[in-house]
Amino acid sequence: LETGAGFPFAINNSTGWIVVASELDREVVDFYSFEVEAQDQGNPPMASSASVSVTVLDVNDNSPEFTQREYGARLNEDAAVGTSVLTVSAVDRDANSVITYQISSGNTRNRFSITSQSGGGLISLALPLDYKLERQYLLTIAASDGTRQDTAQVVINVTDANTHRPVFQSSHYTVNVNEDRPVGTTVVVISATDEDTGENARITYLMEDSIPQFRIAADTGAVTTQMELDYEDQVSYTLAITARDNGIPQKSDTTYLEILVSDVNDNAPQFLRDSYQGSIYEDVPTFTSVLQVSATDRDSGLNGRVFYTFQGGDDGDGDFIIESTSGIVRTLRRLDRENVPLYALRAFAVDKGVPAKRTPVEIQVTVLDVNDNPPVFERDEFDIFVEENSPIGLVVARITATDPDEGTNAQIMYQIVEGNIPEVFQLDIFSGELTALADLDYESKAEYVMVVQATSAPLVSRATVHVRLRDANDNSPQLKNFEILFNNYITNRSGSFPGGVIGRIPAYDPDVSDSLTYAFEQGNELNLVLLDPRSGDLRLSPALNNNRPLEAVMRVSVSDGVHSATAQCTLRVTVITDEMLSNSITLRLADMSQERFLSPLLSRFLEGVAAVLATPRHRVVLFNIQTDTDVGTARILNVSLSVLLPAAGHGARFFSSEELQERLYLNRSLLAAISAQRVLPFDDNICLREPCENYMRCVSVLQFDSSAPFLASDTILFRPIHPVTGLRCRCPPGFTGDYCETEIDLCYSSPCGSNGRCRSREGGYTCECHEDFTG
Repeated sequence: LETGAGFPFAINNSTGWIVVASELDREVVDFYSFEVEAQDQGNPPMASSASVSVTVLDVNDNSPEFTQREYGARLNEDAAVGTSVLTVSAVDRDANSVITYQISSGNTRNRFSITSQSGGGLISLALPLDYKLERQYLLTIAASDGTRQDTAQVVINVTDANTHRPVFQSSHYTVNVNEDRPVGTTVVVISATDEDTGENARITYLMEDSIPQFRIAADTGAVTTQMELDYEDQVSYTLAITARDNGIPQKSDTTYLEILVSDVNDNAPQFLRDSYQGSIYEDVPTFTSVLQVSATDRDSGLNGRVFYTFQGGDDGDGDFIIESTSGIVRTLRRLDRENVPLYALRAFAVDKGVPAKRTPVEIQVTVLDVNDNPPVFERDEFDIFVEENSPIGLVVARITATDPDEGTNAQIMYQIVEGNIPEVFQLDIFSGELTALADLDYESKAEYVMVVQATSAPLVSRATVHVRLRDANDNSPQLKNFEILFNNYITNRSGSFPGGVIGRIPAYDPDVSDSLTYAFEQGNELNLVLLDPRSGDLRLSPALNNNRPLEAVMRVSVSDGVHSATAQCTLRVTVITDEMLSNSITLRLADMSQERFLSPLLSRFLEGVAAVLATPRHRVVLFNIQTDTDVGTARILNVSLSVLLPAAGHGARFFSSEELQERLYLNRSLLAAISAQRVLPFDDNICLREPCENYMRCVSVLQFDSSAPFLASDTILFRPIHPVTGLRCRCPPGFTGDYCETEIDLCYSSPCGSNGRCRSREGGYTCECHEDFTG
């Protein structure tokens, strides 16, 4: 017999008996199968084997065992006889075991019975129960297989009969709750009453409909929030609440709970738009409406009442207001697009809750342009410099104006309104380009002054344009033959010789930018005339300070560096004597100036005087030209001259002043015809105008001044000898003082002697003789 460890059988090696080696348990192994081998002792040994099967037969060695040690049940006292209470169950491991059940104890008044049914023991109500007598039964149940048994405890609680249903105090409840209460807030505690006892009176609360915002505590009836409430989403809830007892069968009652959500100020006003845009013309009057904003508030009552304000926002520096109730935005002041073209306002919608909630909104107001600004030039006057001889069609400048307006209101048209006659320039109507239409010659016209106009209809602005030509060296210097007439009056007074500048070479260059240089080419080898080569200033040589007449002819040149010109300069020195001056007269020429007389009328005047006096022209000595300053605004020129007699020899004699006056006055018509000058009557006697006051007597005094400066015209430098016709005022007898204002008492010196009496009178005195005296 070959077996492993724990094998329950053993075999006798000699006899072959198979015996039980260890305890058998059918409930563990009920069948064994193994091989048995018989072997001899021969050599070689021979063997044979056989299969052995052993079936273990059952014996009642296991007690029944309940599946649980305690059982519990609840049975209503009004349960009917025969009502099944519960089934107990036991298990026997032995085979073919039959288990029977019985109540071994605790079956007071035999209220219960037990029967075997389907391997279990069914406990049934055998007699009616009475809750008032027994409320609990503790039954001992025995399960037996005929030999062995097991017991279990069965607790049967007798319950009161559920004869009453729960009752709510009201069929409808109404409560209020603020919408801002936190989750978990108890809204209300709903309670019902049940006159039963025990489990029949234990009430469970539940909601019939699932409303996610609320839940109810099953045992207390407390209704609490389990989600946030929002008055603006739902203002009320109706809950069907059932109170159900735990009796058998259960009974219930239902009531309705209306929960009213109270509004709190938990919503800020909301504008209908995220932002607002509006536009308005800049010239509208104040309080003009621009746009209207509108906001709503989901809250109710004062919490939902909205007003509008700029307070705390931006009202465009006070340029706008907003009506608090309507939300209309209006202008408060006159607008100016050129100053502020766009306003970014910020308004608020504010509710009247406590505390108030406010919501901002951006308001963009575009100020539309009107043509309220004239074009503006950069400056009132433009200085434009143009090279002369510039080509025709050259754009010399661009004159523009700016208009702070925009769009068509800022379109500007340009034109020349003054100063362009004849039409030398053209101004482009749109670009403002100023174009030359003609040759520009500095020497013809150095400056053009025009008034240009910029128009943004109907508004205009004007500016003055100075077109200044820049000179080019395109002209030669101009120089005519000229004379230096030096009347040298030798007097005892020192310093009468003109040592300074007597004038300048009368050269002229039409090109003002040219710098001229001067030079004597010939005839001035003795340096009788001193010349500044840069300025052209002339001085006389001190060698001419003598009593000798002189005439010298010189050639002068002038150059601008490119062009040059030459002319003849004649120096004439005439010695003026006292005899000449004492026999001179002064002619008065009407409507004449010094410059015009010198060039070109001097020569004709000398010819006219010579013709009237029938003497050669060179005998007429004209030594003074002087404007009469005693005649106010009348242009009268005094010309002083003397004339040598025709037959005068070395001891020359002059026409007397009286003869010159008579002959020239009588022939003044001939003189005027030849000299083309009108000669006025003589006015030599200065006392004829009665310059002295207070009966002063005028006495004429003639003098001459040799220090007068040279007079200049475009062909002559003339040194005059001014006759100074003076006067002296002498007081009449009896008066003294600068103006004869002091009367003298002539009787002071007793001119009448001791035999007479002196009587003062105006201008003298009278002697009254004493008695017996005369004279």
